[in-house]
Amino acid sequence: MDAPLGKLLPFYLVVDVSYSMMGRKLDAANQMMPAVVDALAQAPILSDKVRFGLIDFSDEARVRLPLCDPLDENVSLPALTLRGGTSYAAAFRLLRTEIEQNVRQLKADGFAVHRPAVFFLSDGAPTDQEPQWRAAFSELTSFDKQTGQGFSMYPNIVPCGVDDAEPTVLRSLIHPSSGAKQMQMYLMDKGEDAAKAISMIAEILISSVLASGESMAKGGSGLMLPAKEDLPAGIHAYTADDEDFV
Repeated sequence: MDAPLGKLLPFYLVVDVSYSMMGRKLDAANQMMPAVVDALAQAPILSDKVRFGLIDFSDEARVRLPLCDPLDENVSLPALTLRGGTSYAAAFRLLRTEIEQNVRQLKADGFAVHRPAVFFLSDGAPTDQEPQWRAAFSELTSFDKQTGQGFSMYPNIVPCGVDDAEPTVLRSLIHPSSGAKQMQMYLMDKGEDAAKAISMIAEILISSVLASGESMAKGGSGLMLPAKEDLPAGIHAYTADDEDFV
C-alpha cells in the first residue's frame, strides 16, 4: 500500500446569515475568510496541513466555499449575503453531508485525515423546532465506537456566540463535551460590540489554525485551541461544565 501523501486537518467555518446579522456584523463575518487567507499566506508551509470550507445558513444552508486549500490561486472567496431565519438543523445536515463527502475524497486522493474542526458562529437562537435541530445535531455527532453505529467522521465543534446567541443552546453544541479532547465555546462578553466580537472570533480561529498546523508539522495531531489567557479582551471561553456566563 502506498504511504499517504500527508495528513490534513479540515476546518469548516459555519456562519449564520439570518437577517439579524445585518450591517456591521455581516461586514465583520465577510472579513473572516480573507483574514484566514492572509494569516496562512504568512506561513505557507502550514497551508499544506489544513483545508478550509465555508458554509452559511439561514432558512437553508449553502456551501459557499467547498473544502480547499485557500491559498490556491484558483480559489475565489465568496461574499456572504443576508437571507431568512436561523435553521440550525439545515446547517448540521449540510455539514454532515459535506464532511462525509470531503473526507472520503481526501482519503481517495491519498491523504490521511484528522478529525474535522467546525467553528459555528451565530448571533441568535435557532428558529427551527428544537426536536429538529437536536436530531440533526445528533446525526452529525453521534458515534458508538464499539458497534460502529453512527457517524464515524463526526467533527470537533466549537460554537461561537455574539449578540443574542443563547449560551445554554450553544453550550449543548460543544462536541466532544467531555474527556481528554473536550472542546469549548466562545461567547461575546455582555456589552461588547458584536461586530468587534466577530473580528475577535476570527482571531481565535486563526490562532487555532496556525497552532494546529504547527503542531502537525512537528508530528502532533488534531485541533489546537488557544489558552483561555490568550484570548482577546471581550471574548471568554467556556466548557460544557461551566454554569456562569459573563
